[in-house]
Amino acid sequence: MADEALVIIDLQNDFCPGGALAVAGGDEIVPLVNDLIRRTEHVVLTQDWHPAGHSSFASSHPGKQPFETIEMPYGPQTLWPDHCIQGSLGSDFHSGLAWTRAELVIRKGFRPEIDSYSAFFENDHATPTGLAGYLKERGIDTLTLVGLATDYCVAFSALDAVKHGFYTTVRLDACRGINLNGSLETMLNRMRDAGVTLA
Repeated sequence: MADEALVIIDLQNDFCPGGALAVAGGDEIVPLVNDLIRRTEHVVLTQDWHPAGHSSFASSHPGKQPFETIEMPYGPQTLWPDHCIQGSLGSDFHSGLAWTRAELVIRKGFRPEIDSYSAFFENDHATPTGLAGYLKERGIDTLTLVGLATDYCVAFSALDAVKHGFYTTVRLDACRGINLNGSLETMLNRMRDAGVTLA
């Protein structure tokens, strides 16, 4: 088991019911995730960590509404409600999450000009977070991903994990999705096609 890690994606207040970008049922997965934490030697967390006025916020683009898409230098970008602003209550991990067992927290989305879904890369698919190097240096080759949201940050993290050569499983029972314009089915298919195990 020492070569396996649990990667918990963005289990933060703003993605749970009552938050700024709430995923339906996002808080329901906390007990299951805590059970996985107890049974896993290596635990890594990601934390969405946006500065105020981030370029992915609809409020940063006059006349635009949340969930519209614009073109950014790195490609299409969905615009979001302001969420997970650095140091805010919304950016905190869910209060029920047993996160103190984590040996690493990867903060993402802190560059004002680019969004970051994946635990491994910014949305330009070129700027690394350093997670792959950390895991490989620790001799970890097998990952289980859980968290929020299935069709965005979890899926993009899983796809990049496979690209980096990790044996990758997504525990769908410990994830919840947004399903924006059919995104859930699209991303489940992309993960399957890439060789991610959906459990």
